[in-house]
Amino acid sequence: MSVPFEPNLKGKVAVITGGGGVLCSVFAGALAECGASVAVLDLSLPAAESVAAGIRERGGTAAAYACNVLKKEELIAVRDRVCAELGGADILINGAGGNSPKATTDCEYYTENCEKSFFDLTPEGFSFVFDLNILGTLLPTQVFAERMACTGGGCIVNVSSMNAFRPLTKIPAYSAAKAGVSNLTMWLATHFAGAGIRVNAIAPGFFVTKQNKDLLFDKDGTPTPRTHKILAATPMGRFGKPEELVGALLFLCDGNASSFVNGVVLPVDGGFSAYSGV
Repeated sequence: MSVPFEPNLKGKVAVITGGGGVLCSVFAGALAECGASVAVLDLSLPAAESVAAGIRERGGTAAAYACNVLKKEELIAVRDRVCAELGGADILINGAGGNSPKATTDCEYYTENCEKSFFDLTPEGFSFVFDLNILGTLLPTQVFAERMACTGGGCIVNVSSMNAFRPLTKIPAYSAAKAGVSNLTMWLATHFAGAGIRVNAIAPGFFVTKQNKDLLFDKDGTPTPRTHKILAATPMGRFGKPEELVGALLFLCDGNASSFVNGVVLPVDGGFSAYSGV
């Protein structure tokens, strides 16, 4: 793949959770293009292996690992395999996350005839989304950053969201959870500063992924009303392309370019967070 600039990541090992997804598979390819050996972690081993195989076909170094980011014992086992096969992690991308229909309302605004309103949301639905995004960031950091802290440093990039800045209608759990990811990013940046570990986050705007495609387009490909609202609130008037996140990722991972950048949440959103609606 083509990268906007090419930091020298040769000799580095990058671990990416959620690496089989649309955005994180692009992250994996970009880091490999810059010389890093990439460990692609995903709940689905076939998805992870597809990404890793593509990297190897292009001459890079990558290995795939099945892993549930909510199970610390699995993370520890994978960490040990990564260390043995690729080396200890120098870069950690916490990309695993997502929403659930169980934590989503049917209506933007409360009405008595809303089929699934705020009052119908369940603790189980909320907990699933919070666990996936918060614990799914916390646990991989605990497991993979331990070596970083002992060996003099590393780089962690979390994946937040526009929802962390401006909560979207219908998805209260996801919005709150991503706000938590942003806050946790700042806490971790402070906590690990003396250990030489920089912790930052990317906050993507609106990109079409497997998780949100059905919310953005009807089965015939027609944009949904939600898509029209999103694009009307995005000054650049379009969805982002996954490769448009790569520049921000490489900047945050490059110790030369961002050596004094720590604890930031960087929007990549086509101006969405800057637009007041007027």
